[in-house]
Amino acid sequence: MVCAVNVPACGGEIQWARAHFLFVANIATVCQDRKRLMALQIDQLRAAAERVAASYQLELVDLEFQGAGKFRTLRIYIEKNAAERAKLVAAAEAGESELPKGVPAELLSGTTHEDCANFATDFGTLLDVEDLVPGAEYTLEVSSPGLERKLSKAADYQRFVSSLVKIQTFTAIDGNRHWTGRLVSFKNGVVTLDLSAVKQKGKAKKASAGKAASQSVEVPLVNIEKANLVAEV
Repeated sequence: MVCAVNVPACGGEIQWARAHFLFVANIATVCQDRKRLMALQIDQLRAAAERVAASYQLELVDLEFQGAGKFRTLRIYIEKNAAERAKLVAAAEAGESELPKGVPAELLSGTTHEDCANFATDFGTLLDVEDLVPGAEYTLEVSSPGLERKLSKAADYQRFVSSLVKIQTFTAIDGNRHWTGRLVSFKNGVVTLDLSAVKQKGKAKKASAGKAASQSVEVPLVNIEKANLVAEV
């Protein structure tokens, strides 16, 4: 489910330096400034999104800001907070509601279309009032994280132990940067995957060849470039 909102704003342009011998230096400075400003802007957006989410018993799962000019898109992923998710499970166990078949309770976000709409309305208003997204128009999208949600923090790996996970590392492990397996543990900042849970392909297959039947790989959290769950339904 996605709630999309087109948000108009003021336009702007970059004035390039006229002096030829300063061109490269100016470009480098502009790039560095943009990176610093973008990092600050993302932090401000994240903090604002978390405030709005909390007012609806929701949690911010992830935030993405992509594109340029009027084609920019701000994507927000939300879910019910832990207390609300626990209520959903309790209600199902009491026979008062049904959980989706084949989906483990810990994977449930509990997010409804109403949640997305309410959050989008309030968050969009806050963005305008505080001018958190200056420049050309952009699109605000709000949705649940889905069954193949991204994993971005330590708590995610602790929560989704026993789930299938796909990981891409910054540096190769046994000559491979792409691993898929069942998350069996997360201890002392290290993720352990059971590779025998899925059929390995390519470099991962070669890297795991010759190991014991219960193949595994250990990946330090600091070496994970990106990771996401793999749907099993």
